[in-house]
Amino acid sequence: MKLYKIAVIEGDGIGKEVVPAAIKVLNAVAEMDSTFKFEWTYFPWGCDYYLQHGEMMPQDGIETLKQYDQIFLGAVGMPELVPDHISLWGLLIKIRREMKQAINVRPAKLLKGLESPLKNPNGFNITVVRENSEGEYSESGGRIHQGQDEIAMQNAVFTRKATERAMRYAFELAKSSRGHVTSATKSNGLTYSMPFWDEVFTEVKKDYPDIDTAVNHIDALAAFFVMKPHAFDVVVASNLFGDILTDLGGAIMGSIGIAPAANLNIERQFPSMFEPVHGSAPDIAGKGIANPIGQIWTGKMMLDFLGHQEAGKKVLEAIEATLEKGIKTGDIGGHSTMYEVVEEILNQLQ
Repeated sequence: MKLYKIAVIEGDGIGKEVVPAAIKVLNAVAEMDSTFKFEWTYFPWGCDYYLQHGEMMPQDGIETLKQYDQIFLGAVGMPELVPDHISLWGLLIKIRREMKQAINVRPAKLLKGLESPLKNPNGFNITVVRENSEGEYSESGGRIHQGQDEIAMQNAVFTRKATERAMRYAFELAKSSRGHVTSATKSNGLTYSMPFWDEVFTEVKKDYPDIDTAVNHIDALAAFFVMKPHAFDVVVASNLFGDILTDLGGAIMGSIGIAPAANLNIERQFPSMFEPVHGSAPDIAGKGIANPIGQIWTGKMMLDFLGHQEAGKKVLEAIEATLEKGIKTGDIGGHSTMYEVVEEILNQLQ
């Protein structure tokens, strides 16, 4: 039996509720499979830790995490107590960068039993591959001068290595999907970075003659996600463009609270990190009404990455069967508690 050692960071707010809920589901599906099991180690890092220690995680936190197979993260953020730039860069982004989790993958699909706000969703199923290490979120820039002469500069840095890596991952993903990759660009407005992005995409696609491709400007692509989401399969995007598109993907599913994400070290040199897209929602924390689906679906993505696609498929099927029965939390039109949703998902797994 394969043992996976998972580092657990519940984080803040509803993370402390939905992470244990998702772990129940993952343990259940592992018991059903009987070829693998999980060993969970919890770390109390997050904003509460920061308020006590002045840092989001200890100085040796990264070295500690390297000892684990994967990282299962809840939610980070308590903006009323800790500024977002401290909480995010002190934990989430720090782990992404230092663990070289250069690929971010976020699916958006019309789940059975969930009503999309779109009039004609047409059963869309999109996977956004987001370059996760540089681009518009690069730590390059600064501020100079004061008063009316003050200048702020934020540089978008694109390397051929990282750009090509994201694109090749998208093409490989499309092989096992519907065989189509769309590139998100803005080369009619950004005169250096996006023409470079387009050039690399043109070069990479030559190695995948069986994959159909399209190139859309990001503003039009955002509109197309609303007007014809069913037309897309795999979408590859820069750090900022991918971030925006995936939040929109959650919205057209019916709630950003159900959207999962994976931060992948595809070389498997370091652990990857799996986290839902939703925030810490401190306003509903501790009330038992948080939607656990985003965290559970995130666990499904971890199963897939570990090579247990059949187990992951069962988890997603159990989520959809639960939604079809009308057992859902208030944010998606239901009246059930988090505990009732989890219990039904566990029942559906049996």
